[in-house]
Amino acid sequence: MQFKKIIAALLLSTAGLPAVAQLDKAATEAFVKRIVKDRATSFICEYLPADNGKDVFEIESKGSSIVLRGNNGVSVASALNYYLRNYCNSIITWNGTNLQLPATFPAVKVKEHHTTPYKYRYYINYCTFQYSMAWWNRERWQQEIDWMAMNGINMPLALTGEEAIWQEVYKEMGFTDAELDKFFSGPAYFSWLWMGNIDEWGGPLPQHWKDSHKALQQEILAAERSMGMTPVLPAFTGHVPPAFKEKYPNEIVKPTNWDAGFPDVYILDPNSPMFDKIGQKFLAAQTKAFGTDHFYSADTFNENVPPTSDSTYLDAMSRKVYESMVAADPKAVWVMQGWMFHYNSSYWHQQQIQALLNAVPNEHMIVLDLYSESHPEWKNTSAYYGKPWIWNMLHNFGGNTGMWGGMDAAAHDPANALHDPASGKMYGIGLTPEGIEQNPALYQLMIDNVWRDQPINVDEWLQSYARQRYNTENAAINEAWQILYHTVYSGGPTEGAPESIIVARPTLDIAAERVKTKLNYDWQKMLPAWDLFISAAAKVKPTEGFRYDLVDVTRQALGNYASPLQQQIAAAYQAKDLAAFKKYSTQFIGLLDDMDALLGTQEGFLLGKWVSDARSNGITDAERDLYEFNAKDLVTLWGDKHSPVHEYSNRQWNGLIKGFYKPRWQQFFTLLESSLKSGQPADLKAFETAVKEFEWKWANGHDKYAVKPQGDAVKKAIQLHQKYRKFM
Repeated sequence: MQFKKIIAALLLSTAGLPAVAQLDKAATEAFVKRIVKDRATSFICEYLPADNGKDVFEIESKGSSIVLRGNNGVSVASALNYYLRNYCNSIITWNGTNLQLPATFPAVKVKEHHTTPYKYRYYINYCTFQYSMAWWNRERWQQEIDWMAMNGINMPLALTGEEAIWQEVYKEMGFTDAELDKFFSGPAYFSWLWMGNIDEWGGPLPQHWKDSHKALQQEILAAERSMGMTPVLPAFTGHVPPAFKEKYPNEIVKPTNWDAGFPDVYILDPNSPMFDKIGQKFLAAQTKAFGTDHFYSADTFNENVPPTSDSTYLDAMSRKVYESMVAADPKAVWVMQGWMFHYNSSYWHQQQIQALLNAVPNEHMIVLDLYSESHPEWKNTSAYYGKPWIWNMLHNFGGNTGMWGGMDAAAHDPANALHDPASGKMYGIGLTPEGIEQNPALYQLMIDNVWRDQPINVDEWLQSYARQRYNTENAAINEAWQILYHTVYSGGPTEGAPESIIVARPTLDIAAERVKTKLNYDWQKMLPAWDLFISAAAKVKPTEGFRYDLVDVTRQALGNYASPLQQQIAAAYQAKDLAAFKKYSTQFIGLLDDMDALLGTQEGFLLGKWVSDARSNGITDAERDLYEFNAKDLVTLWGDKHSPVHEYSNRQWNGLIKGFYKPRWQQFFTLLESSLKSGQPADLKAFETAVKEFEWKWANGHDKYAVKPQGDAVKKAIQLHQKYRKFM
C-alpha cells in the first residue's frame, strides 16, 4: 500500500511539471543497495549541481567511504558504475554480471569529475518491447532501469500499458469490447499495432493484460522518474480501429497497408474533425493515469507509404498530430523516429521530409536518427533542417542472435558527429535496437560514449572490458577479442546479423529464403578466437560473462560451419551420391543436436524461458495458451502459415533448434533421400506445403522445453571444440 502511495505521488508530481531536477536520495540509496547489497554502507550519495545544464558526476574517497555525487539519480548511478568498473574490475551487463568485489574498496586518490556532452541519452526501439521485453515482470524491468541509470540513459521510451488507455478512450466514444477485439493485437505484436502497421493479430487481448500492464507501467514510470529520467510516452497518430469507418461514416478514414501479409489498417485523415479531439482525449487519459514529462512519441507513417506525396498533405498531417499534443499539453515535445526516411527512401525526398518536419516548431520536436551507425539520415537532411536530433545505434533486427556489428562506428561516429559543424542540433545519443540481450560488448562500447566527447580507442577499450567482464587479465582473451574485433565486429552492409543456414526453411541453395546467410568476413578467420577462448577456460575462473561469451563464440563458429556442411549435402545430392548424402546430412542433424545442448547451458538462449515467461502473464489456461502462441509465433512464422515475414525474428535457441529447426531439416533430408533412392525428382512444392503445416501446428502446440540451464557451459564448449575444430 505504501509503494502505491509513492507511485501516485510521483505520477502526480510529474503531471504538467518539469522532470526531476534534483537528487532523490531515497531512490538512489535504494539503487545502491540493489547493486552492491550489503556493501552499500561503504557508499555515500550526495547532490552535485549540473554543469552548465549538463548532467555531471563525481567520485572521491572520504575516510573509508566512497562518495558518489550527481545532479540526479542517473548521474549517481553512473558514478557507481564508473567506480565499479575502473576501480573494482566489475561490470553489470545483459549477458553476465561480474561483481566479485574486493574485501576493501580501493580509494579514489584524486577526485574524478565527469560531464556528459549530451542533453539526451535515448533508449529503446518500439520493436524492443516485443522482441525482447514482451513478457517482462516488475523485477525484470527494475533490473533494466538500473542498467539504464548506470549507463547514463535519461530518456527511455515507455509504451507499456498503452492498450488500457486506448480502451478507455474508445469505450467512451461508444466502441464495444467486440469491436476493440478487432483492433488490439496479442502482446507479442503491440509494437506494430502502436506504429499503425497491423490490427488484431495474436488477439483477442484479455482484460487482465490491460489492467495488469497499466499497473506495471505506473511502477515502471515511478522507478524511472525517481532516478531523474524523463520517459517518452505515446501520442495519437491517426491509427483507428477498423470499426471506426462504420461508426463515424462522415469522418475521413483512409486505408493503408504494411505489405507484410496483413489486412489494411485505417488512418484518420488530419482534416477530419475528430482528429484533434481523439488526440486530446488520449493524452488527457494517459496523463491522468501515468503523468507526463512532455515527451511524446508518434510515427504516423512508420513503414507505411502515405496515400499521397503532396507536401501540403504531409504538412497538414504533421501539424494536426502536433496540435493534438499541445492542445492537451502546451509543453509537448514530439519525439519522431527518422526510420521511415531510410526505410521508404524512394518516397521521402527533401520536399516531403521538410513538409513533415517544418510544420512543427523546432523547440517542440526531437528527431531520432534511428540507424546512425549505418545510414545516418542527418547527413541527407541538413541535420533535420534545424530540429534537435539524436544519434542512435540500431544494430539489431528482430532479436536475432548472431555475433555482428561495427565496433569502429560505435566507438568513433558519435563523437565525430558531435564535432561536425554540419551536425546542427545534435543534442543526444542513444540505443535503438529491435532486440536486446545479445552482443553485449558492442552495446557497452556504444553506450560508453555517454560521458565523453572524444572517440574511443577500441584496442584499449577491449582490454579494459575483458578485464572487467572476466575479473582477470589474460593475454589469450585479449588476443581473442582482437580477432573478433576484426571479423564479426568489423561491420558490414547487412541490416542486422548474418544468420546461420540452420534457421532457414530447408534448402540446397547457399542463399536461403528470408534468412541472410552471407557473412561479411571470412568465417575461418574468426576460428582462432574460439581456440583462444577454449585455451583460456583452463586458466580463468569463469564469470557469468565468460561462460556466456564462450558459448556465444562456440555457437557462432558452429553456426558458420553449418553452411559449408549444407553445401556438401547439396553437392552429394546433385551428384546422386547417396552414401555421401547420408553421411553429411547425418552430420548436419548431429550439429543441430550439439548446438541445442550447448545453448541449453545458458538462460539467455532458452526457448523454454521465453515461453514460460509468456505463460506466466496469464491467469487462465486460455490466456496462458494465447501468450504461448504469441511467443512461439513471433520467433518463427511472424503471422499465419503463409506469412511472408517468417524467420524475421529467428533465434539460435535451445529448444527452438531441436523442436522447430531440426524437424524441418529432417523432413527435408528424408524427402531428398527418397528421391535419390527412387531416382525421381523431389516434390519440393509438396514439401513446402507440408513444412508450413508442421510450423503452424508447432506454433499452436504446447511442447515442453527447458526453463532453466542444464549442464556445464565450459565443459560442453570444450567437448564441441574437440569434436568439430578439425573439420573447419
